Amino acid sequence: MIIDTLDNLARYESLYPLIAEVVAFMKNHDLESLEAGMHPIKGEVAYVNIQMAKGKTENEAAIEYHRKMIDIQLPLETDERYGYTPLADLPEAHFDEKNDFALLPGVRPQTIFNVKKGQFVLFTPQDGHAPCIADKEQFKKAIFKIKA
Repeated sequence: MIIDTLDNLARYESLYPLIAEVVAFMKNHDLESLEAGMHPIKGEVAYVNIQMAKGKTENEAAIEYHRKMIDIQLPLETDERYGYTPLADLPEAHFDEKNDFALLPGVRPQTIFNVKKGQFVLFTPQDGHAPCIADKEQFKKAIFKIKA
């Protein structure tokens, strides 16, 4: 997991080369004005999902993880809190291979942290994360997905 400001996102291209595609997309598109939905960047290996997310409490947010894709998440309207637990510390769960997704409702995260507008959080396949913890009932966010 990495938390940083958007100004520094390009510094992580050496770790994950597809970040260059994300940085280029962000330079050429105003994320706040993009409509909700999926926006392709580079085929199936890089895309962004603009979401109108439902704000959840810490107890409502469920931990999830992915095996094939890295998430780069950023709030566009309000601060967002996330729960975090390393995958190694999570119980076994049904994994949906087709959608690259496992959900662990009812499992409490080890840590809760805040991401402000202008920052991002990057989750790798070893990072269990509980997104969408926010005080607003609904808020706009961007979730970039890049192949791990």
